[in-house]
Amino acid sequence: MSNSVKFLKELFANKRKLDDSLTAELNAFCSAVLQNKLLNKLKDIGSFTIPCLIGSLNINNALADFGASINVMSYKMFKQLGLGKSKQTRMSIQLANRTIRFPRGIIEDVLVKIDKFIFLVDFFVLDMVEDSDVPLILGRPFLATARTIIDVGTGELVLRVGDETIILQARDSIKTSSD
Repeated sequence: MSNSVKFLKELFANKRKLDDSLTAELNAFCSAVLQNKLLNKLKDIGSFTIPCLIGSLNINNALADFGASINVMSYKMFKQLGLGKSKQTRMSIQLANRTIRFPRGIIEDVLVKIDKFIFLVDFFVLDMVEDSDVPLILGRPFLATARTIIDVGTGELVLRVGDETIILQARDSIKTSSD
């Protein structure tokens, strides 16, 4: 235990008295502790998911992923939606586990409805095992289009179009407001 920590503990426990003429200088951390200015640690609230509608298919938990530089849809979902023919690409995609995948193609300008907003979204179509917990990944291109603000502390994800906003909670409940 450092001398300064020991000194502060003894001082708080009234085991040690300060001389009236003594001035003690504290660093910023100690000063923050004494003034109760330290923030409480918060728990992980989990992933942010967005309920959306593509065509007639309700997707309750599309993953909002700031780590993804693209929007991803499984080939199975692409076929289920009947979105026509995808545009071919020679691009390769490196996944989080460092494996390389080659998309079947790109499907452009897919209408994605989130509450009262409708967005045009481009998706890379990948052969993958469709995860029922996360059937769709909305990456940074979508999040930028929707002018998304994420507050991890409050668990809110805000989507904005013009002066209107939609506030989604990490638990998928929707609040709407107009500025």
